[in-house]
Amino acid sequence: MVMNELRKDYILDRWVVIASQRRRRPSDYIVEGIRYERGGGLCPFCPGNEHSTPPATLLYVIEDGVLKKARDEDGDRRRDWIVRCIPNLYPAFTPPNPEQARPPWSESQHVSMGALGHHEVLIESPDHNEHPGSARISQLVHVINALRDRFSYFMGKNYVKYVSIFRNHGASAGASLSHAHSQIIATPIIPKTVGEEIASSRRYYERKGRCVFCDIIDVETRSERFIWENGGFVVFAPWAPANPFEFWIFPKSHQPSILELAEDEIRCLAEALRVSLGGLRSLLNDPPYNLGFHMIPKEHYHWHIEVYPKLAVWAGFEKSTGIYINTMPPEESAKDLREAFKKEESLVQA
Repeated sequence: MVMNELRKDYILDRWVVIASQRRRRPSDYIVEGIRYERGGGLCPFCPGNEHSTPPATLLYVIEDGVLKKARDEDGDRRRDWIVRCIPNLYPAFTPPNPEQARPPWSESQHVSMGALGHHEVLIESPDHNEHPGSARISQLVHVINALRDRFSYFMGKNYVKYVSIFRNHGASAGASLSHAHSQIIATPIIPKTVGEEIASSRRYYERKGRCVFCDIIDVETRSERFIWENGGFVVFAPWAPANPFEFWIFPKSHQPSILELAEDEIRCLAEALRVSLGGLRSLLNDPPYNLGFHMIPKEHYHWHIEVYPKLAVWAGFEKSTGIYINTMPPEESAKDLREAFKKEESLVQA
């Protein structure tokens, strides 16, 4: 009998149990009935329903055959958009308000500060169902450029320390609306996980003079965990994934954030998203997942995207210890994903 294995994350102080004795087949992870729609209601993100949302802070529109940037003005809502970014109606972080400003406060174990920042929704397409796993490459290029625009805008605020870009797909993964969309949250603090990555990668850089993530990419492209690559990006299953079928997407060139992407790399990223999320969809029957960008404008940091299929429930052990149990070894998930990505790539290039 194969012994289960404890694996430590590359740089985080996080351990995962690879429970090979409890391994399952890909078909065992398919959950029926996870698709969702709001019964009978109008989708506020669909064209024609723009007045159901706050005014857009950024619009991509085509005028006279030319892509232009715009925003909603004077209570009007443009309907000819191809990408639309709006404030979240129920924000977790809000811009500074001088009348309600509150300085940081600390007394004994009680520490607090105002949740200053921004919370926006990026509507990825006028087409309700144009999710990245089935989208046109040209549309994904627009989405990536819009994310670059908003990331640059928010990082220019003196009260913003980090900009989180993430995507929830499926109701059980936290998506309250099924129209294709991502979210952007700008925060006044650097989150714990990214903070640990920044600190560890800085120490590695100071000690060895090179990027820890570049070294990880070099190893994983030659390992059993390698999944797929194109001219600009590589996809692999991490050594110690907390989630079954988890995979990471890295630019091959060393870059701190998506702002450093060249034009050809933007298209390569669009293709990587289309192939990887389309492959995941075909392999596991469109499972719920969470996707997150990790990036910070630091010379030693290497930005990347982590994709977490929501196929397991974290229960008492995980929540009380911070140690995760993954019943799908990454070497096996990489093999299944590799085959699915190859099929998806042939469809994209057809």
